[in-house]
Amino acid sequence: MKINNAVVLITGANRGIGLEFARAALARGARKVYATARNPESIPLDGVIKLKLDVTNPEDVNRIARDCADVTLLINNAGVAHFGSFLARDSEASCAEHFDTNFYGPLRLCKAFAPLLAAQGGGAIINVLSLVSWYAPVEFSPYSASKSAAWALTNSLRLELRGQNTQVMALHMGYVDTDMTAKIDAPKTPAEVIVQRTFDGLEAGEEEVLADDMTLTLKRNMNAPRPVYLD
Repeated sequence: MKINNAVVLITGANRGIGLEFARAALARGARKVYATARNPESIPLDGVIKLKLDVTNPEDVNRIARDCADVTLLINNAGVAHFGSFLARDSEASCAEHFDTNFYGPLRLCKAFAPLLAAQGGGAIINVLSLVSWYAPVEFSPYSASKSAAWALTNSLRLELRGQNTQVMALHMGYVDTDMTAKIDAPKTPAEVIVQRTFDGLEAGEEEVLADDMTLTLKRNMNAPRPVYLD
């Protein structure tokens, strides 16, 4: 799928990777960019259509689908990430919050937009995932679980929507240099690099993008004699 002349809808477009997706879509010639956030006034970018969307609110999702029926590329980027383990006192509440945004959010959007994409000839969906889709560091346990579920969602939808010619892509990456990771002391990739590699992959027809060296290394080690997720 080409970005030029596409109609793009991005969730969580007010900062970080979502904002960079909006910038890059405009730069690559998208005909229209719907940039969504819980507070659309927080989106610091001209040239986009700013819309209110809380992905945890089914009424918001249904309204957006009605108002944006011309979308050809859906980017499920909105997400939450908090520190915490499965044995923490608040782990049930943390899991519920992570899943509501990181799994059920994309599920709601995909269900709402799949028939609209079919009507536009197929289009594409990008689900923003993570390298922790494949393993569960203790400090990110609920987040990791939600991204693993979103990976399964992506893989299943890819098969289900193939018949309507919808390209479904999984974006996996490690730490990205955004405000969400500001307190994490680790190597980070600039958001613009992640987005460039993602759009390049989409236009090349790829169904999975491993957007940084950390993710590539982890994926290679998944089939090692002692897989990386055991440590």
